[in-house]
Amino acid sequence: MAVVAERVSERRGTRSPAFRRVLPYIEGGALVVALIVPMVLSERTDLITLATNVLILSLLAISFDLCWGLSGIMSFGQALFFGVAGYAIALVGRDLEFSELWGTLPLAMLVGLLLAALFAAFLLLGRKPPTTIFVALGTLTGAYAAERLVSGWQYVGAGNGLSSVKLLKIGAYEFVEGVAFYFLALALLILIYVGARFLKRSQLGLVLAGMRQNEERLAFFGYRVQLFKAVVFSLAGLVAGLGGALYSYHQGFIGPGNMGPGLSTTAVLYSLLGGSGTLIGPVFGAVTVEVLSYVLSDIDAIKPIWPVILGLILLGVVMFQPKGILGLFVSDRERIGSYGRRRRDG
Repeated sequence: MAVVAERVSERRGTRSPAFRRVLPYIEGGALVVALIVPMVLSERTDLITLATNVLILSLLAISFDLCWGLSGIMSFGQALFFGVAGYAIALVGRDLEFSELWGTLPLAMLVGLLLAALFAAFLLLGRKPPTTIFVALGTLTGAYAAERLVSGWQYVGAGNGLSSVKLLKIGAYEFVEGVAFYFLALALLILIYVGARFLKRSQLGLVLAGMRQNEERLAFFGYRVQLFKAVVFSLAGLVAGLGGALYSYHQGFIGPGNMGPGLSTTAVLYSLLGGSGTLIGPVFGAVTVEVLSYVLSDIDAIKPIWPVILGLILLGVVMFQPKGILGLFVSDRERIGSYGRRRRDG
């Protein structure tokens, strides 16, 4: 592994050749752009709404990257945790007249965490290690079943979903579409991103990196690989749950399509397009897909076929650049990560 090669070179008193980290610069640049977006687009409320939506969907993208990019879990059901949490806070607002930020957002995160933990118990913690296909189909089936269930359940609006979701608020202040909601979504995205980055650089992250390289060897050394996967899968559900709550409040609506295979597959595309395993890559993927969708759907000449054009663009990137957009700039060594302190020569 890259980490082993680095340590061997350090013991020999040499440095690994020409290794420079680029992710911190990409992350810093992305943060600067995100901070100035409201000032640049202050006159375009539609674009502020689009940018806010991108930030929220980036939480879903990060939740998938925690599963696949960091842990090797191919989940086609991340939208399930996203949508169920969105429904939960919408029902709390409708039936209990409660939409305080300090109560509903933690509730949504808890719903996502517990639901993901339940799926992890069935799919990951069996007597035999599950295959990638088994987990992928299990999560896909869960998302499809949930979508069909709510589509026929009148209590949650059936196929029409839940509309007129109460506004998110803190005390007397209500968050509506606009700059305030944008910065709220940005702040929460930054907190989640920093937490995910810390997880990746922690000892748990080291185990996850080892799992991606050689899962069987780690299991031979006594690591309970599936338990580690279950923990990360549950945390990914928490992140998706937060995204679902913000989406429900921001759109004022949550429907069956927000928890089905369609949105789950979109989350996979975000990650593969941007570059899985980097955390920031799926965010770039979400930005690219959503902005392209907005631009192409607004061109009169291609309105009937813009989804086909978008699909061909995404297919071309995935085929010819399997490591995603950031794979052009980020080396495998940096994407996998290095751990421990470096020794300084002399």
